[in-house]
Order: sequence, then C-alpha cells, then structure tokens
Amino acid sequence: MKKIVNIRFVLLFFAMGIQFSCSNYLELLPPSGLVREEFWKTKSDVDAVLMGAYQAFASMNGSLFTYGEARGDMVKADYSLGGNERNLIESNIYPDNGLCNWSGFYKVINYCNDVIKNAPEVQKIDHTFTDFQKEGYLAEAHFLRGLSYFYLVRIFKDVPLVLSPSENDGVDFYIPKTDGDVVLKELLVHLNKYRAYASDGYKTLAEVKGRATKASYDALIADINLWLFDYNGCIEACDRIMSNKDFVLMPGTRWFEMFYPGNSLEGIFEFQFNDKYSQKNSLYGMTNRNSHQYDPSQRAAEAFARKYAVELTRGENASITKLAEDDYLIWKFIGLSPDGKTERYGSVQNSCNWIVYRLADVYLMKAEALSQVSRFSEASDLLNQIRLRGNVVPVVLGNSAISYEDAILDERALELAFEGKRWFDLLRMGRRNNFARKDKLVELIIKNVPSTQKRILSAKLTNPMGWYLPIAKSEMERNKNLVQNPYYIY
Repeated sequence: MKKIVNIRFVLLFFAMGIQFSCSNYLELLPPSGLVREEFWKTKSDVDAVLMGAYQAFASMNGSLFTYGEARGDMVKADYSLGGNERNLIESNIYPDNGLCNWSGFYKVINYCNDVIKNAPEVQKIDHTFTDFQKEGYLAEAHFLRGLSYFYLVRIFKDVPLVLSPSENDGVDFYIPKTDGDVVLKELLVHLNKYRAYASDGYKTLAEVKGRATKASYDALIADINLWLFDYNGCIEACDRIMSNKDFVLMPGTRWFEMFYPGNSLEGIFEFQFNDKYSQKNSLYGMTNRNSHQYDPSQRAAEAFARKYAVELTRGENASITKLAEDDYLIWKFIGLSPDGKTERYGSVQNSCNWIVYRLADVYLMKAEALSQVSRFSEASDLLNQIRLRGNVVPVVLGNSAISYEDAILDERALELAFEGKRWFDLLRMGRRNNFARKDKLVELIIKNVPSTQKRILSAKLTNPMGWYLPIAKSEMERNKNLVQNPYYIY
C-alpha cells in the first residue's frame, strides 16, 4: 500500500473536513462543487481515492478487534476499558452505544462506490489509463466494498445496501435495510465477476499482502460462503488458495513471524501499518501492559498458560504472556519475539499489521465445510496439519459433524486467538441448521462472565436477534426508513 498519499487527495480531505461532519452516515467524497469538478481527471485521482478506502478501513482496526473479540470468550475487560466496550462485553447494549455507529464502514463503501462509478469516466479523459489498470482498480474497490458489507452483516444483520456513491446533497440518503443474506449474495455476484481482474503482480511485499489479490478475493468468497452455509462454494474458493504455491503454512519455529515483522508467507490479506508514516495500529495501545483495557480471559489463560496447557508454539510467550500469577497480557500485538519479554519499541510499537486472512484460517474454513458435507477424513487431515504445525498432538474424532464442529471451533480459538474471529465463529455455529446449537453458543459465552451475571446474560443471548447490534439512535432519527432490530425495541 502506498506510504505517501497523493497530495491532491490530502487537499481533498482538507476540503471535506471544512464542509462535512465526520459523523455523516454516507460521506460525500469528493464533495460537490469546484473540488469535484477539478477531480476525477487522471488515473492518479482514482488511485488516491482507492488508497483513501484502504486507509479508512485500516483505521478501524481497533473496532474490528472489538467487534470480533469483545463478546466472545477469549478476552475480558480490565479497569480502563471504555464504557461502550465494557457494555458490549456484558451485553448491556443500547442504540446510543458508540459501537453501534456504522458510519466507518459506509465511509469505505462510499469511497469504493466512487471509484467504481468514476474510474470508467476518468479513462475517457486520461488516455494513459489502460483497461488493465482500470479493471485492477475496480477489482480492489469491489473487494473492499464486499469486505465492508461482510463485517456489517455479521455485526448488524440487515443493513442498507448502497451500490452507488453519494456525490451531492441531492442524493437520497434514506435507504431502508436489506436482509443480510440478500446483501451477501448480491456482493458475491460482484466478487465472483471481478476476481479475475484482481492483480497478483504488485511490486512490493506490502502491496502483495496489503492490496486485493485473487487469493484475498478467494478468502473473502470462502468466508462469505461459509457464513451462508454454502459449503461447496467455500471448499472451491479454499482450493484455489491452497493450490497457490505462493502461500505456505509458516513452520512452528517461525509462527510468531506472522505478527512480527508480519507479511509472512502465510499472510493473504493484512491491513498495513507503519508508524514512521503515522500509520498507527491501535492494538498496541489497547493491549500493552499499561493500557489495562483488554486482557486474555480465563478461557484463554487455560488454553495458553503453561500451568494449564501443552501449547508450546502458540501458548504462553506467543499468544499471551504472564505478568504475575493469574495476570496475563495479549502478546501478539505488543511482542517483538515469542519470549514474552521483549516488547515492541520505537517506530515498530504501533506498526503491527491487522491480519484479515492467512492460510491457517483457510485450512480451518475448508475443514469446517468438509465436515459439514460428511467428508470427515479430509477435514481431519486439514485440522491436524494445523495442530501439528502448532506442535500439539493430532485429534481423532468420530464421524460426526458436531464433533468436528466443536474441534474446529476450539482449534480456531487457539490458532486465531485475538485476531477478530472468535465472536463471528461462535455466531456461525449458533446460526447453523436453524439455530440447532444456540444453547452451545450461550454455554460458551456465559463461562466467561462472573457467576452473578450468568443467568442474566444467558437470558439475553437466548434470542438470536440479540447477537446483533442495534442501529445507532442518531441513525434511526435521521433515516425514518430504517427499522430497528426488534430485540432493542422496548
């Protein structure tokens, strides 16, 4: 990803900051009037807006962690955690909680919609703008838009589907919600179409890992299909990645290199951060020893701490580190090495990439899909490849989809701990087969809370609509065509 943003884009952002509040639901980019008339003239303008989309998405990394982990069973709140995040962990969620604000995702979506609409028009003006370049930019925009909607659907369920940019004040902002599954199926059509145009020929490692490639497309397509329970679609997309020799599972001895220095052979798509260019990851500030915000839960400690577990590669000093008896830190985002002692320093402190997809995730997605179509032997092979890489013994399971579901869910918790996956994994399990295992999700979550809260939280989680967030109060007041998640109507 580019480290220095096009100067015209910087000026554009300055103009936007004067004209519009950052809280607007759909950001107007570029704004109407003189700035827009002078923009969209060259391929550099297309590139600048696309880079803005990447940077806007990357800037949400702290929220992506919170959405994917806070309501799961691998983290707990420390005393300095903010009220919005603490209430999310405890399921005391109301529409005035700041985490119910979806504008960050729609800001990315609007950037992407702007690129999708205007890149073909720019090509008519800039005759150096080739079809190959145009289609590549469009592919990146479709990927980021698809990823944004995938987060939105998993967080809010039903959301407005916006496929055109908001360019001026005359655009109808009052868009009703669309069923989440319909949104994802619509986006899959675009993703499957534009995958062919995604580049695999970026020049730098940061671009190869940090911009949309065919492999990152396939990972997203696989993940969406798994969420929609289209297991064959998931398997096909995973197979395309696994046949690509550019990606390999990191050896156990080098497992921590995925987090420092990052952009490893296993990485498929990672939001790039470099503190030297003021591109700061929020996770160091959220998990270091002085932050007192997010800590490993008791479940995580029992999975990784030496006094409980046999995890040598992924355990204490790698995924977590011990400060004192029963006092642990999340180590993936603050450690310089898997020794549990040497923390990041200087300009690398806030430079940890946010990994969206890596090969182990793909192995486990495919294993889950295979087990759900009764291809148990193949699922077992993939599951145990991840375990052997982690230096733990293989598991032997009976030919039962539920047995595999539980084993794979546990393995994902170990392998992908604190990487923003856990809550969404639990939701997928809870939703499967018409909520057949809803009680299992509730059981896993209430283990992570004090005994005084177990009964209340269990009652709250019994209704699947309570697994999703409400629409922000400010958004409901602004857009009268929105209907609130019924769980939050009192």
